Amino acid sequence: MCGIVATSGNPSADRFLIEGLYRLEYRGYDSAGIALINADGTVRRTRACGKVSALEEALDTQGRFASGVGIAHTRWATHGPASEKNAHPHTAGRVTVVHNGIIENDRELRHTLSNEGADFASDTDSEVIAHLLDRHITAGYSPEDALNETLEQLRGAFAFAAIIEGEPDLIIAARKGAPLLVATGDAGVYLASDPLAVIGYAASASYLVDGDRVIVRGRIVTVRSAEGVTVDRDPAPLPASASQVEKSGHAHFMAKEIHEQPVSLARTLTAYLHASARTVRTDICFEVGSAGRLAIVACGTAGYAGAVARYGFESLADLPSDVDTASEFRYRSPALTASTAALFISQSGETADTLEALRLVRARELPTMALINAPHSTMAREADLVLPTHAGPEIGVASTKAFTSQVAALFCLQILAARQRGTLTEEAEAEAVDDLMSAPATVSAVCEREAEIAAMAPLLSAAPLVVFLGRREGYPLALEGALKLKEISYIHAEGFPAGELKHGPLALIEPGVMCVILIPSDDLFDKTRASIEQVRARGSGVIAITDQQGAQSLKDQCEAVFTLPSATPRALLLAQACVLQLLAYHVARLRGADIDQPRNLAKSVTVE
Repeated sequence: MCGIVATSGNPSADRFLIEGLYRLEYRGYDSAGIALINADGTVRRTRACGKVSALEEALDTQGRFASGVGIAHTRWATHGPASEKNAHPHTAGRVTVVHNGIIENDRELRHTLSNEGADFASDTDSEVIAHLLDRHITAGYSPEDALNETLEQLRGAFAFAAIIEGEPDLIIAARKGAPLLVATGDAGVYLASDPLAVIGYAASASYLVDGDRVIVRGRIVTVRSAEGVTVDRDPAPLPASASQVEKSGHAHFMAKEIHEQPVSLARTLTAYLHASARTVRTDICFEVGSAGRLAIVACGTAGYAGAVARYGFESLADLPSDVDTASEFRYRSPALTASTAALFISQSGETADTLEALRLVRARELPTMALINAPHSTMAREADLVLPTHAGPEIGVASTKAFTSQVAALFCLQILAARQRGTLTEEAEAEAVDDLMSAPATVSAVCEREAEIAAMAPLLSAAPLVVFLGRREGYPLALEGALKLKEISYIHAEGFPAGELKHGPLALIEPGVMCVILIPSDDLFDKTRASIEQVRARGSGVIAITDQQGAQSLKDQCEAVFTLPSATPRALLLAQACVLQLLAYHVARLRGADIDQPRNLAKSVTVE
């Protein structure tokens, strides 16, 4: 969600900080701010509602000044509405701070501090950090000791960085439950909540762990653990270029990432499969041969990827499987036996509810597995087994290539599970691997027909409601299609199993409503076609996504039919996902929506 960028020892601090904020726009935000400290220790703060460009304009209007130390922030509102007074950085006395996360005991601390004379200028929980730090510094504590005292008083999940008036070369920072990294480059020291902010400025970055606190003086960095011990966090290499955060000629990051899927899928499949041997790799430590049950836990799109995979874990590997929304799983006292295998899915590896669900399972002394796209994330450090998706950086808030890479990796794990449980012959494994290896080319063929999909978008762009229908794996894919459309176009969309229409959803169908139906020509084709007849009889329009055989059968029964390339089942499902993504994208373009940064949403939800 919110983004932190800070630097010390950089003679062009303002330029780096503004560029860093632009790079973090994808995380979602409603205001932005920057604070710089000059050589005599004076702090200047600038804040603005709206885009980073508005902040940059305000900074230019105010007049820039040379500074080597500064902090900056993009805010996504939690406590208090989006306004300049609630934008970060926040200042109390000599201290100016930027903060990600939620301070859970904010009200208690605010009450105590107010009774002691503190004057709060914002509605945010973040401001209490500045007041606590300032109170301890005023009482005579050193900046580092003030930081330690403040951390003792805070409850919640947070990462923050602060500068102090009169300390022109100092930044203090800490993390607990929210990401923060530190990196050193030729031009200075950098702190950030996301590595994208520092790519091209440093060759590597050290990812802090919970409880770490950082003291930066000039270009000297000291990291101490929660126990106060000086530690070295092993640096991980960063890409040499920031080109991967550019749109590469596309109008939006979402479009770029949809078109990157043939490559991202190939990376995922190469990591999990031996194409020449037509087997899943033997060195993957995913072990469910003796499991009595597989618990799949995730949020949002990642949860739908898990729901797609559930069918194969049960039908292919005979492994009973459940898919839980992480925010429900962690609060419902789940029944976990010694034979339960737990798999957690998260693009960022920082999703708060999924991370806490993982910790709940670890507390029960059960093994944990994490399917993630961020190899240096908190979940990567805390899970017993990390299963990377290899999708590459995803900037658009609405997940596309991360979703298909998750599904592809899960398909590989299904095959591995079936082999371990003795439910799959060598010949069947080889056929399944061939199926998956054809997916990149199949998805590429869909991307090449984007114009056909864009031509269907006007059918949906004015609809008051769009209903997505599917069967078996097509049902969670329908849920994902509905989510994509509502996320970026703001059209009300719902996903249902096609067979459930008569059990309630049919009441929604009336003239003006549109239905998008996933209807491959399988053994359930005729049953799904009956759903088309039901909605058309009540005045709804229909877009069908099917294969060549299905398209011939549906001629003249739908407002539009998209005919998928000839493909095997797993490749066909991934191709359907791509069609739904492109359809949502072009509907949103017609409606003039902010596609990469939809309202009220954040890329990585790191707080409850």
